[in-house]
Amino acid sequence: MAVSACPIRQIGDPVLRGVAAPIDPAELAGPEMQSMIDDLVDSMRAAHGAGLAAPQIGIARRAVAIEVEDNPRYPYKPRIPLTVAINPVITPLDDETFVNNEGCLSVPLRGDVTRHVSVRVQYLDRHGVAHDQIVRGLTAGTWQHECDHLDGTLIVDRADPATLATWDEFDRHHRAAFVERITQFVRRVGS
Repeated sequence: MAVSACPIRQIGDPVLRGVAAPIDPAELAGPEMQSMIDDLVDSMRAAHGAGLAAPQIGIARRAVAIEVEDNPRYPYKPRIPLTVAINPVITPLDDETFVNNEGCLSVPLRGDVTRHVSVRVQYLDRHGVAHDQIVRGLTAGTWQHECDHLDGTLIVDRADPATLATWDEFDRHHRAAFVERITQFVRRVGS
């Protein structure tokens, strides 16, 4: 199968600021929706992302893809098998939070974002099968980040402005301390 990576939309593109439309489950089996899902997965993998939302490839629909394997951008992230989520709903389980330094394929900056440690995620997979699971730690942070895109929210909206940095400056000045801190967090709470 040919890879169908799409250009990743960048901050300033209006599609990133809109609220994505729900997907009718009856649409999922159709070739148009399956092609969009393939494009989403291929684009995420081509960009070495941990996740990607449909608006990031210019499609204002409620779909995200998440996957973490041996990702050179995020070697500290726990593995997440390929997950396609249609119409995902996230519910925080408590008030416990953590600070994650996040990057985004649509924003050329990184910054500290406060995320819930434990969330419940409910969604349909690409075949229309319902899923309901609890995710924790960095995996919960990844879900929250990707689902923010479905509501037009970017990391610059959530990040502490004093922590914003380009990737190069993050690597130069902040990466080592962040990786040490987040590795301890992953050991403490799990994925």
